[in-house]
Amino acid sequence: MFKINNTRDKGHPAFIELQDHEGESYAKLNLNNGGSLQELSLQKKIIIKDLSPLPYSDTFASSILFPFASRIKNGEYTFLDKTYRLPINEIEKQNALHGLVFDKTFEVIAQSSTEHSAEVTLEFRQPNQIEGFPFEFSLQLIYVLTRNNITLEIKVLNLSNAPFPFSLGWHPYFYSSNLYSSTLSVNSSRKITFDDNLIAVNEETYEGPEEIDIKDERFDDCFVLNDNKVGFKTCDYELNLHTSSVDNYLQVYTINEANVIAIEPLTAAPNSFNNNQGLQILEPNKAYSVSWHVNLISKNVANNVLSNPLSNNDIIA
Repeated sequence: MFKINNTRDKGHPAFIELQDHEGESYAKLNLNNGGSLQELSLQKKIIIKDLSPLPYSDTFASSILFPFASRIKNGEYTFLDKTYRLPINEIEKQNALHGLVFDKTFEVIAQSSTEHSAEVTLEFRQPNQIEGFPFEFSLQLIYVLTRNNITLEIKVLNLSNAPFPFSLGWHPYFYSSNLYSSTLSVNSSRKITFDDNLIAVNEETYEGPEEIDIKDERFDDCFVLNDNKVGFKTCDYELNLHTSSVDNYLQVYTINEANVIAIEPLTAAPNSFNNNQGLQILEPNKAYSVSWHVNLISKNVANNVLSNPLSNNDIIA
């Protein structure tokens, strides 16, 4: 039987933990840091580890990126002929970075467990107009943990009387005991180009390999994906990241921390509020949802799984 534990801080839930009965698969969510997935273990394999003492405000570890991902130059964008200015939280470059919910507190509104899974639903509601994004919305995060899989479904509801622009992203860092020997698999023929302030400006042809050797390369790259699957292979485990989104972009980023790499699925290109690549509009009282699945692949079946990709409706991750 799976179980769910709540850890309280001064009377308020700070963490929620999902775990199987054998303790082999485990997920820890930080409610005060945007409902982010701070730790993940699948079948005793460490997939995501706590990056402390690195500050969350620097890493955005596993943060949910809404209503935009990456950077918006000077925090400025125009929507329906009106100019908006978002708060600047990347002071050195004078950019708005990674949306507006990464540091918000989410509430637990539902939870359940069975013999085969644990599920929790977190919610943040923005009932007031805020600087640069004067729209009311609800954001729900539905995490489902099984022995070899975690699914994150995000539901956005427009509570305003007007439409708003948005994109979604997720910023997890994946752990490898030997990142140098690990590989990343992407099906891409285009990459986003950036200016000196890391603002997305254009596209270029990508002619590199589909399976990328990480070695000692430093990454801050955004791939335009041709499908909805990404693979990550380490000495200890192999996994697939699978999304339900139609438009798919992948930001890959390394930091000065040994053996972790950010593999970030996005529903739109960085700076989509200005370049419109993948940007979506949510009408009043309408909802949007996207799912990301991380699936651990057993070594003895990995080759068979990769040679027989599933449809978008199959949860392979």
